Amino acid sequence: MSDQLKAFQAEIGAVDDGAFGPATMKAAMAHFGWTTPQAAHFFGNTAHETGDYTVFSENLNYSADGLMRTWPAHFPTADIANAYARQPEKIANRAYGGRMGNGDEASGDGWKYRGRGAIQTTGRLNYQDVANGMNRPDITADPDLLAGDLAIDSAVYFFTKNHIWAMCTDVSDATIAHVRHVLNGGFIGLPDVAVRVKKYASWGV
Repeated sequence: MSDQLKAFQAEIGAVDDGAFGPATMKAAMAHFGWTTPQAAHFFGNTAHETGDYTVFSENLNYSADGLMRTWPAHFPTADIANAYARQPEKIANRAYGGRMGNGDEASGDGWKYRGRGAIQTTGRLNYQDVANGMNRPDITADPDLLAGDLAIDSAVYFFTKNHIWAMCTDVSDATIAHVRHVLNGGFIGLPDVAVRVKKYASWGV
């Protein structure tokens, strides 16, 4: 069971059993006024991103090769990559330091503001934006809130801020790909997301 999903279910008036299914989707539709396509896209993408609502914090346990492939600008040589490999906190501080509003590598902001939530919020500026948009100033000081009770709510805010709801007009392949590209910056995970979106859309009929 997912504690994060249970918190969301309690908020929307669903049975808070921590398991996602048609009842949770329909409760969210009623609570937020979502159409079936909007709910299908939201849950299809967030369920994929979180491994069925089980993972809400970025996995930074990279090998040296993984670091060089993922962040070639930050880990350009094997010597540098080997010095950071399998050390998630050090990796985050180097990869995210000095950008997205974070302080430099030594500040620790990269780790403090690493990716969290059902649509991963990353970087001090983005955490501040979510804190302001959700009227939760405590998020900036305690970013773990986005890996906890606010994990799914932060994704709702992301869809709202980025005008994604208006894109969710249907569950055609073209629309699924478009929404995925906006969320992901590419099409990573698209086949799984497409299956989920179409399945979940069938629940709302």
